[in-house]
Amino acid sequence: MISRYSIVPVCLLYLLCSGTQCYSQQPLPIRELIARVNSHAPKLASDSAAIAIVQAREAAAKLNRLPSLKMNLQMNLGTNNNMPGGFFSNGIVPGNSRVRESGNSGTALGDLGVIAFDWPVYNFGGYQSELKVAHSDVAVERARYVQNRYDLQAFVTEGYLQLIRLNQLLNIQSRNIERNSQIRRSIQALAASGIIAGVDTSIAEAQLSKARLEFLELTNQVKQVQISLSALSGIDPDDIIPDSLLVDQLTEFYSQSGLQATDSITHPAVELYRTIYRNSIDRESMVKKSYLPTVALQSAVWGRGSSISPADEFRPLYTGFGFERGNYLVGIGITYNLFDEKRKRYELNTQRAFTAFTVKQIAEQQNLVELNIRQSDAELTIARDRLAEIPHQLEAAEAAYRQKFSLYRNGLTNIVELNAALYMLYNAETDQINVGYGYWVAILKKIFNENRLDEFFNRTN
Repeated sequence: MISRYSIVPVCLLYLLCSGTQCYSQQPLPIRELIARVNSHAPKLASDSAAIAIVQAREAAAKLNRLPSLKMNLQMNLGTNNNMPGGFFSNGIVPGNSRVRESGNSGTALGDLGVIAFDWPVYNFGGYQSELKVAHSDVAVERARYVQNRYDLQAFVTEGYLQLIRLNQLLNIQSRNIERNSQIRRSIQALAASGIIAGVDTSIAEAQLSKARLEFLELTNQVKQVQISLSALSGIDPDDIIPDSLLVDQLTEFYSQSGLQATDSITHPAVELYRTIYRNSIDRESMVKKSYLPTVALQSAVWGRGSSISPADEFRPLYTGFGFERGNYLVGIGITYNLFDEKRKRYELNTQRAFTAFTVKQIAEQQNLVELNIRQSDAELTIARDRLAEIPHQLEAAEAAYRQKFSLYRNGLTNIVELNAALYMLYNAETDQINVGYGYWVAILKKIFNENRLDEFFNRTN
């Protein structure tokens, strides 16, 4: 009969192969993952659509200088009476220039054809300012896209490092399971010979089960990170296998480049607000010029026919078909609203207030980037000290475990002290991984804050 304990190595092998899924598949290089994220990430796709929208607006703004050429043809049936005197037509009073001595209820038919041309040839830089604003709107959206892509690259790289850390923790956990299995086998042998009490077997079983549960939890964390990166890249989660060489490349890049002088101006987060500032300056100029006069070239030709003769005779209605008279008119007009000055002043003050706001945002972002750089420098200093100290903890924990395990097999200590030594060794091993991960992330943050991610990716495989 097969013992239930004999299947433990098989289960462990299954967990190692199916849980981490990184021991038989080809690792995915970070550059390939970043490239897929840049082309697939939903956030970047929406940002690209936003750029297309403002580009369409920019193209439409170029058409504002086109002239207006309108054609109108109408045929009207009605009376023909009018009285002298001025009035505001408001677009609803028909035109009728004839003044008759007495009213006439007879019906007349007339037709009118008009071609009118209107071209604002000059508006004192108004068109150029509109085009400049449209162009800077595109620049703002592109800067926002660059910033979001840059932030996303850092997020993906940190997730990639997280996968490396979790896989290392899985390896440690598998060793922890093997140690617990070894302890249990020793306890079974000692209990069978009557050297120790059988209760130690139950304690060993509980510790082994706890180690397996922790292994499963780590496996779940790996899956969650893979799914998150898959949503951004479109790559199957099981194919997102980290390459541990990234850690060496990261530390090598930092060791070769060292600390850089802080230059927060070029950071994408700062550049976005600088672009918004330039856009606001352009809008100030557009507000100023939008209230300047407009010089327009206007012309029109028209023909008119009527069933009323030049002698004021009401002829048959069919005589109203066709044009009997023609005219043309050409002129240059200047349009300027003398009461626009106050509106311009208020609108300009509002835009200037927004410009001042963007200046403060630029300073805020520069200070934030410089603060983050100083914080990452402090994190790197502490992380290096931790890396230097962790080998001592690990060496001492390994020695303590070996001694306690030897004493336990000889019946010179109890299971509680042995488990305490095992727990100390497990903590030392996980501390080593976590300290290393903290060091990697601190380097990544420094590279990110110094706007050198692209330089780093260009050096990776």
